[in-house]
This record gives sequence, structure tokens and C-alpha cells, in this order.
Amino acid sequence: MSEQRVATDGGMQTSYGFRTVEDGEKQTLVNDVFHKVAKRYDIMNDVMSGGLHRVWKDAMVASLNPPRRPGFRFLDVAGGTGDIAFRIVAASDKQAQGTVLDINGSMLGVGAERAENKGYAANLDFVEANAEELPFGDSSFDAYTIAFGIRNVPDIDKALREAYRVLRRGGRFLCLEFSEVEMPILDKIYDAWSFNGIPAMGKAIAGEAEPYRYLVESIRKFPRQADFAAMIERAGFSRVGYTNYTGGIAALHSAWKI
Repeated sequence: MSEQRVATDGGMQTSYGFRTVEDGEKQTLVNDVFHKVAKRYDIMNDVMSGGLHRVWKDAMVASLNPPRRPGFRFLDVAGGTGDIAFRIVAASDKQAQGTVLDINGSMLGVGAERAENKGYAANLDFVEANAEELPFGDSSFDAYTIAFGIRNVPDIDKALREAYRVLRRGGRFLCLEFSEVEMPILDKIYDAWSFNGIPAMGKAIAGEAEPYRYLVESIRKFPRQADFAAMIERAGFSRVGYTNYTGGIAALHSAWKI
């Protein structure tokens, strides 16, 4: 499926899975997907990753290694249900203060409720806004995280520039995203599961397959690891690199604002 991926010169703005849509139309379609899956989002990620997303997210937060002292501020983008933010707060012994930003109010509602239940509400703010136009001042955060969300942003270059803008000097950028499988045989198995198993499981769990079909297709359109790393560097970041997880099913991209 590699031939379907976009490169560093763009293409995700008008890509709704394998469909080409009008400029400006993608965001509305993506919003509808996440309104439909918000209450089953964790189950969706379990289905799409075989439960491995939990291991990958733990590894992402371990890489961030938030300090166990007051003053650390982080922004988790497209993190509506709070999965990454909760892990960061827990890893900091409840010292970190975070903002969870999502363009989808349904996802944020799930996250805010979970934060109350887990005792993390005092550490977190939930903000409904667009990753392409962050409502924060320059140099506001020590870390910017985004997990399985960047491929759903229409203008990825713009979102990366915003990430750079709101980070302080010395700030960390971490992006976890489904990527291109780089292990022979595993790529064939993963393709078969993705295009046949995941939509069928989505229909069984959520009553419809279409949102899951879009999510699978969006993974195949997202740039390869090296291409996405080049986009991060183009936004101004330094020390850009990535680590493949599970043969490249997912990749953690890391960079710094220096």
C-alpha cells in the first residue's frame, strides 16, 4: 500500500482516507467520525492495534520522562479522551499541569469525565480548539504530545508550525502515529487485518464499519517515517528522529525546539 502514501509536499488536506475531497471538507468529515466513536475510542484503538497501543503510549510517556516537580506544563493535542495526559500526570507524581486539546467536543467530554473519575481533574484543562490554530501564546509549554491524531489534521505542516510556536526553548515534541510496516510478512498480515478485520470488528462493536474504514485508510495515506521526520524538521525543530514500534506499525517521532 506504500504507493498510496503522501510525501513531504502535502496531500493530506484533501485526503479523506482514499477519497479525495474538497479543500476545507475533510475536517467536517473527520469530526463526524470521532463523534461516532468517542465513547468507544479505547476499544477502537484496541481493535486497530491488538491492544499494543497501550504499550506504545507507555513507551511514549517514558521517553518524555516528565519531571516529578512543580512547574512542568504540557499540551496534549488530539488527546480528547485523556489517555496520554493521564499517563503524563501519573508519571510526574501529579506534579505536571496539562492542557488536553481536541477539536471534537464529544471526545473532550469523555476525557473530562474520566479525569474526574481518576482524580486528575486538578491537573488538567480541557480545551476545544483546532491544532492548526492553537489558542495559546508563544513559548507556553515544556512539551507538546500528540498520539494517533496528527494524520487526522488537514494541514499537518501548519499544525507542526503551531507546535513549534507554543513550545518554549528546550521544549520537547513527541508524536506517536501509525506508520509504514517495515518488516516483510508482517506488512501483509497487517494489511489483511486492517482492510478486512478492522471494519468488520467496527461494525460488530459500534454498529457501523465506515468510521473504521476511514481510520484504516488514513493510516495508509500518512507519510512514511522519513518523510514525516522531514516535515517536522521543516517546521523548525532540531534533533529530529523516530523509533519504530512493532515493526513500524507505529512510530514515535521526537524533536526539540532549540
